[in-house]
Amino acid sequence: MLARLKLAALALAVAALPAAAQPAAKPKLVATFTILADLARQIGGDRIEASALVGANVDAHSFAPKPSDVQSLGQAKLVVVNGLGFDAWAQRLVKTAGYKGEVLVASAGVAPRKAEAEHAGHDHGHSEIDPHAWQDPANVKIYVANLRDALTRVDPDGRDVYAARASAYLAQLDAVQAEIAALFAAIPQQRRRVVSSHDAFGYFARAFGVEFLAAQGVSSEGDVSARRLAALIRQIRTLKAPAVFLENLSDPRLAERIARETGAKIGGTLYSDALTPADGPAPTYLDLMRHNARTIADALK
Repeated sequence: MLARLKLAALALAVAALPAAAQPAAKPKLVATFTILADLARQIGGDRIEASALVGANVDAHSFAPKPSDVQSLGQAKLVVVNGLGFDAWAQRLVKTAGYKGEVLVASAGVAPRKAEAEHAGHDHGHSEIDPHAWQDPANVKIYVANLRDALTRVDPDGRDVYAARASAYLAQLDAVQAEIAALFAAIPQQRRRVVSSHDAFGYFARAFGVEFLAAQGVSSEGDVSARRLAALIRQIRTLKAPAVFLENLSDPRLAERIARETGAKIGGTLYSDALTPADGPAPTYLDLMRHNARTIADALK
């Protein structure tokens, strides 16, 4: 009896103790596509949970949201979009999800590049904004600053972590930028002409002095008209562009046909709008930039 009374008293004493403090939940960040999610992880580290709506090796241009994506946004502390017209579908998704938190436009502050593209299937070009600003590491430095500041707003206690990790990552961007510039400095300017499936590498071209000829405009959606393709093939023959590149998100038959009709060689696969899974050649943004630069440079030598 005494033993039972002692156990009861102990149970009451334990029940009266204050509950153990639960660790604060990590801020959940939802990015529209894998490159943004990777940049967020580089800055947030283990302090955040970052996910991408558009997964690895998936084309964000033609992405169709699922009901589970609405649920993901409902749990987010911060939503990150690229902007520049790349992921305009995200605006509708945010509204559908009833999300009331911050939506960060990661490209805010980037000087956009204008690109020439076919207009609605016609053969004359029109000027439109190229959204692929991340193809220039100098622009990604702006993305990093925007992400650092947004993470600090939603998680002020992590300010020092975000500042330190952003600073370290900016140094890595400097190193990659110098590495790529050195690769192309060793190649004569007149040989720096290549062909890609769609116009996703304009910022890369401007940053590193490489000329890209593309069958499609800045969006990978839509077919290439016969007249456009014929004009591109004539241009490639005239300029003697040495290499045609496949893209991980495009139908390889287009590049293969161009190579067959021009004599240019297939130079390999480039990664434009999406990262690969962890076991692929471009699981992070820095890996993507290094892979693309080396693949292009090797084909031009």
